[in-house]
Amino acid sequence: MILVFGMILDAIFGEPKWLWDRVPHPAVLTGRLINWCDRSFNKGDQQRLMGTMTIVEICIAAAIVGWVLEQLPGGVVDVIVLGILLAHKSLVTHITRVGDALRLSLGDGKRAVQMVVGRDTKDMSRSQVARAAIESAAENLSDGVIAPIFWFWVAGLPGLLIYKAVNTADSMIGYRTERHAAFGWASARLDDLLNLIPARLTAALIWLVTGRPDPRPILQEAPLHRSPNAGWPEAALAHGLDIALSGPRSYDGTVRDEPFVNAGGEHDLTPDHVDMAVRVLWHCWWGVFALAALWAVVF
Repeated sequence: MILVFGMILDAIFGEPKWLWDRVPHPAVLTGRLINWCDRSFNKGDQQRLMGTMTIVEICIAAAIVGWVLEQLPGGVVDVIVLGILLAHKSLVTHITRVGDALRLSLGDGKRAVQMVVGRDTKDMSRSQVARAAIESAAENLSDGVIAPIFWFWVAGLPGLLIYKAVNTADSMIGYRTERHAAFGWASARLDDLLNLIPARLTAALIWLVTGRPDPRPILQEAPLHRSPNAGWPEAALAHGLDIALSGPRSYDGTVRDEPFVNAGGEHDLTPDHVDMAVRVLWHCWWGVFALAALWAVVF
C-alpha cells in the first residue's frame, strides 16, 4: 500500500512551491553534492576513475540513507519520500503549461518549453515547441515516474534513492562535453543501465493505453533513436498519437539533423496534440495505480 499512497500523494500535491521555497528539495541537495564532487575531483589525468568512484560512493550513501529511512516504523516516511521523489504531477503541470502558453502566443510557448527541454528554443516554430513538449512528456514519464516506481518496487527506498541520485548525476555531468566526457562517463552508463527496463515498460504501457494494435513499428524505430532508452517511450507515443517526433533540433547553436520517429505521422503539431499527450500521461498513471492497488490487495 506504500506505493499506492505515495502515488496519490504525488498526484495531489506534486511539488508544492511553498514548501520547496523554504527547504531544499532532495534533488537540490543531491545536485549540490554532485557539484562539489565535480569541482573537487574532476581534475588530473584520472577523470574517468574519479568519476566512477564518485558515483559509486554516491550510490552507497543513497542506499544507506534509504535503508535507515525504511527502518522507521509505520511506513509513513516511505510514503512521504515516494510522494516527494515521484514527478508525475509536476510533469503534467509543466507539459500542460506549454500547451496553454502556446495557445496565447509563440513567444509564451517558447518561454514555457524552456522549463522542460535543454535544446535551443529561440528559432522554434509553433510545431517545434509542441513537439519538444511531447517528447519531454514521453521521456520524463519514464525517467520521472515509471523508473522510480520500478526501482522502489524492486529494492524499496534504497533502490529509489540510488536511481534518483544516478539520474540527477546523469543530468548534470553525464554529457559528452570536454569537461564531463570522462568524469561523467560512469554516471551516464549507469543511468542507461538503470533505465533499460523502465524505458521499455513505459513504451509497453503507452502502447496499451493508446490502443495501437501493432507494436512492430515501435520495436523497429525505438532502437534507432539517439538514446538507448528515450527512444522507446518516444516511439510509442509517436505511434500512439500518430504524430512525427524527434527530427532536427538545435543544441548550443548547433543543429543536429536527426531522423523523425514515425515520419509518416502528423508533422504540424498544435497545443491540441500537447493536450493529447497529457491525457496519455494520466492514462498511464491510472494503469500503474491500478496494478499497484491490485498487487497490494493480492499480496
